[in-house]
Amino acid sequence: MKITLDRKDIESEIIGRLERISGEEFKKCYQCGNCSAGCPVSYEMEVQPTQVMRLLQLGRVEELQKANSMWVCVGCLQCYSRCPKGVSVANTLEALRQVNLRHGEGRIEIKEVGLPFLKTAPQQAIVAGFRKLVG
Repeated sequence: MKITLDRKDIESEIIGRLERISGEEFKKCYQCGNCSAGCPVSYEMEVQPTQVMRLLQLGRVEELQKANSMWVCVGCLQCYSRCPKGVSVANTLEALRQVNLRHGEGRIEIKEVGLPFLKTAPQQAIVAGFRKLVG
């Protein structure tokens, strides 16, 4: 007997994995918008923090993976501090980054970063960038 998974089953599996990695329950979010209102980089995101949670609730993971939001998030946890339900979009986006990096998507090699940048950038920026992009 051959078991076949349809697109919905695969997306359900990915959402379950994201919930395990992030420690968040996506269904807890009721779309108040406080996360997007407090996010210091939401103006750069293709999908706003509140929309991230809604897309996950609807099972539209692929749409979220195509957006730049997971790479733009700085992980400041402002979304978490403003959320009345204690949901962290930052943890969710970090989990999405990790899943993508584990599959080799969006990954950069340290040697690809220019030496002039490494000489002039603050150490904290270098460490944070490598944590986010190297995996």
